[in-house]
Parts: sequence; C-alpha cells; structure tokens
Amino acid sequence: MIISKTPLRASLFGGGSDFETYFSTSRFGYGSVLSAGLDMHVYITVNKKFDDKIRVVYNGNENVDSLDEVKHNIIREALRLVGIEKGIEVIYMADLPMSSAGVGLASSSALAVGVLNALHAYKGEFVTPSQLAKEACYIEIDRLGQMIGIQDQYAVAHGGFNRYRFMSDGSVSVTPGIINHQIRQLLTQKLMLFYTGNTRDSRKILSEQSAAIEEKRKRLDDLVMTVDRVCANLSNGDLDFVGMELDRTWNIKKQLAGGISNHDIDSMYKCARDNGAMGGKILGAGGGGFMLLYVPENKQESVRKGLKDFKEVDFSVDYQGSRIIFAD
Repeated sequence: MIISKTPLRASLFGGGSDFETYFSTSRFGYGSVLSAGLDMHVYITVNKKFDDKIRVVYNGNENVDSLDEVKHNIIREALRLVGIEKGIEVIYMADLPMSSAGVGLASSSALAVGVLNALHAYKGEFVTPSQLAKEACYIEIDRLGQMIGIQDQYAVAHGGFNRYRFMSDGSVSVTPGIINHQIRQLLTQKLMLFYTGNTRDSRKILSEQSAAIEEKRKRLDDLVMTVDRVCANLSNGDLDFVGMELDRTWNIKKQLAGGISNHDIDSMYKCARDNGAMGGKILGAGGGGFMLLYVPENKQESVRKGLKDFKEVDFSVDYQGSRIIFAD
C-alpha cells in the first residue's frame, strides 16, 4: 500500500502568464507566478487488488475490468501514463469536500500530481517534483485538452513559497519567493482566507482568458513584472507592498475575462476593504471559491466581523510539496 499527500495552493501574483500562448512568446522570455503551497491536502491511496480488476473510489465508486472503462479521467490517464492496466485500487480523499470543484485551490492538479506520485512509488520509481508536474501537465492539457496554465501542477508538486518562471523554451525554474523565514511567517500572519460560498466551472473562464491572451498581453506583462517587484520588496521587509499590489492586480485580473468577478464577489471585496483589508483576490480562475486577503493584524477582527457570513479558513504554508507518507 502506498499513500501520497499533496498540498493545495494559493496563487498570489502572475496568474495568466503561465499559459503557453503567453510565455512562449513573452518579451521577457518567460511568464512568472508567485505561489504558496497550503496545508490543505489531497490524499491518494494505491493498493494491489486481489483480482485483475481496477477499482477507483472518490465520490463515486468504480470497479471495472479494463483501463478504458475507468470514468475518472485524470486517474485513468495517470494509470495509462505509468503503465498500470489491471489489478489495482486507487482511493482519492481530500481535506475539502471532493464535490467542491472550482474552489480555486488547484484541487484537480493536486489530484493529478498526487496520483502520479503514488503510482510511481507503487512501481518502485522515484520521480522529482518537476517531473511529476510535467507529467500532470501532459495529462490535463495534452491528453484531456483542458485550456489551463501550468502553474498549478508545479505549485502543488513543489509546495513552499516559490517564484516560478515558465521559460519560452518550455523549461521551468523554481526559486524561493521569500528566503527570510521571519518574513515568511509575518506575511502568512497577515493573510486571511474566506470561502465565498460559491463554486464555478473554471473551464469557460480559462478558455476565454486563453483565447484573449494576445489582446491582453500588456496587462499580463504588468503581472509578470509585479512578481519580481513583490519579491524584491519582501526581501527588503516591505510586507504592505503585497497588500497594495494584490489590490492593483486584482483590478487587472478582472479585465482578463468575463466571469472572473461578479456583484457578490465585488460586494464581499468592498466590505473587506472598508473594514481594513489592504488588498486581495479570488484564487484560481475567479467567479467563486476562495478569497485571499492581506489584512494588517490590528484590522483582522474588523474584517472578520464584516465577513461574518463567510466561512474563514485558517491555513499555513506547506513547504514539502507532494510526498509519500506511507509505503508498505
């Protein structure tokens, strides 16, 4: 039996520049994002089955005779990629309800990375985080045709508080976004996470965003430059710069595609700002899910009261990334 544990993620800056349409022809030679792994996880259990069937358990329960019969598309393609076609059981659990698709925390990519990690370990193979991310991108984008970027797969595979650069030649560099441990802790203390109460199908938003990249290229250039500015200011101890840039770039992001925000999200964000939040954003594609806010400690209780109708989620940063936590 093998069990993998893979973090979800919060993308702070640069989202949209991780689409190949953008970074392959970027004037900088890359796209760039700043992301943090979260201590909310996807768990995958893999075990040898007594017979030759394939059993897959999530919010559904499949027990089939052949790989082609597996309905869960990510798990099916992960089994195909690693070369397992029979006699296996795969169980998927998560810290968030598995039916909560579209919450903006990269749960689909965490599933893809986590199941690949577990299946490789089942076969006795060690795979690096970057290789796991690359394989997950292949499954989600090339095999399943999803119109998404590639930041999520790398963020959940590596964990930590990292700056990712997606180079025009297809390579990806991973460097710490914040080196100083105390600054990382102070920043985390100023971030608050609230659930909007709504989920959304991100595919329509992401498809529109992908199709409009050429039209929005200057805005994406701005988001790329913001990543470097934020990292530089954090190194100098200017944490409030994060709050100001979250507010500024959230207004840019809302212009990248329809549906990223709506009346309810705008009202929620205004309430947070009125009560002391310096900035924030909807995580992921937008339209619902989780709202991340930068709030000075002396204003957090006021924001908490203002957003009392929304569930607050405590979190910390997961610095380990996807890993195997049990092997027997």
